[in-house]
Order: sequence, then structure tokens, then C-alpha cells
Amino acid sequence: MQHLDDNTRTELEAAAFRRLLKHLDEHKEVQNIELMILADFCRNCLSKWLVSAAGARGTDLDYETAREYVYGMPYDEWKALYQQKATPEQMAAFEAHQARKREQKGS
Repeated sequence: MQHLDDNTRTELEAAAFRRLLKHLDEHKEVQNIELMILADFCRNCLSKWLVSAAGARGTDLDYETAREYVYGMPYDEWKALYQQKATPEQMAAFEAHQARKREQKGS
């Protein structure tokens, strides 16, 4: 995408991000723990990245506002409606994933 000007690239990236949020919204059955195990990020990470990006630009954006944008509703509401308790298998997979990350950093 190096051939694109900065404005066009930013617009395409923003459109792809909005599509990712729409896709996640359409698949609420995908739990954050599963995203963390498989992709090492979740909806909360996206929210934190938005806050960080805003801060880097000198723009105020609080975490709860960012989460509401990412989740499409207040987080507590989303959590009550869609978040399931992580299974022992999911927690074991998550812990194994975290251990691999720690090992890689130590290498």
C-alpha cells in the first residue's frame, strides 16, 4: 500500500477497522478469551489502542467511551448480555498462551 497517499491509506485503514468492529458485533458469540488465546488481542485491547492513539494525537478519549464504541453499547450491558464465564479449558489455553509469550520474551 506504499503507492497510496497518506490520506487514502488512513481512510482505508479506518474503513477496515470499522468493518472489523462490525464483524465482531455480528459475532458476539466469539468470546474475548477466545480472541486472546488465538489472536492475542480482544475487544478491550482495541479499546485501549483507541485511547492510546487518541493520546498520541493529543485528544482526550477515556477508556469507557472507547469500550462503548468498540462494543456498540456500554461494556457492563454487553458483558451481562453476551459474555460467558470462561471454561477451565479456555483458562488453561490462555495460561499456556501467556506462558509461551513470557518464554519468547525471555529468549
